[in-house]
Amino acid sequence: MNLSSVNDTSTVVGNQRNNFTIAVTNNLIVTALCISINYFNGTLVHTFRKHQIFYSNPRYILFIHLVINDMMQLALSTLLHIISYALYTIKVPFCIILLTITILTTLNTPINLAGMAIECYIAICIPLRHGQICTVKKTCVFIGLIWVVSSMSILPDIFILLATEPLQFFHSKVLCARDFVFRSNYSLKKRDTSHIVCLVLVWLTLLYTYFRILFAAKEATAGIKKARNTILLHGFQLLLCMLTYVRPMFEQGLLYLLPKHVRAIRFACYVIVQILPRFVSPIVYGLRDQTFRRYMRRYMLCKVSTRSHPEKIAVSSMRLTAKLQ
Repeated sequence: MNLSSVNDTSTVVGNQRNNFTIAVTNNLIVTALCISINYFNGTLVHTFRKHQIFYSNPRYILFIHLVINDMMQLALSTLLHIISYALYTIKVPFCIILLTITILTTLNTPINLAGMAIECYIAICIPLRHGQICTVKKTCVFIGLIWVVSSMSILPDIFILLATEPLQFFHSKVLCARDFVFRSNYSLKKRDTSHIVCLVLVWLTLLYTYFRILFAAKEATAGIKKARNTILLHGFQLLLCMLTYVRPMFEQGLLYLLPKHVRAIRFACYVIVQILPRFVSPIVYGLRDQTFRRYMRRYMLCKVSTRSHPEKIAVSSMRLTAKLQ
């Protein structure tokens, strides 16, 4: 064996080790971010479930639906990311199930944001009718409509897939990505059209509600200022969600500028497009909302104390009064 063949072999082995190290590092980073964000979101859900003040308020019901939806989306997208590194290809039926739920939860986000913006608009601009329009029952119906609308976008793709693909395709393995499974030209065109229509409608809703709140009063009160800032955060979150739809063009542009950093660019795009928008949701209400912050503070570190639990303080006071009597 000559020296050149030894050098070639060592180079290949070195590249394989580097690729393996990079893959493990990327998966560890993604998993750590997923666990951290979902832990915070899980604390929000636990806080919501424990206190009636939240699940009797339409605003918080819409918010917690967005949080649960983001938890599902983040967990599934992280699972698909790890599978793409560890297994590369999986069985088509299992991939269809994972992709369908992931696409549904992705489509739910902008519609949910539009509903939250409308609720803010009604609370500020039509306060006397807020209790009649925004009820718990109507909010649950709206959440059901969100899932119906999202399902109407993905179900045609499933029917087209069943009608056009041969039986052998469903027994094969594929890289679990939407373009590799729902690969019909009609599905691709319908996907782009539905995304454009959905985003235009949501943007018009956000702009309308924002400007109506902006001109609701000449002297802006603290509540109006907070509502405007909340809708601006919804707009920022929607911008991040839109990156999902422009990700292919965004990646192609970066690859054209930096052709030697394919893996780094794709990993960075994944973090920005799939993980960063899920990080914004808990900030909008979890950290900015004083009520949520007050109730959930002790749950973050799994601490329960009577002093920090307003409901337990009330019960203790009633018992003490009864004993004194």
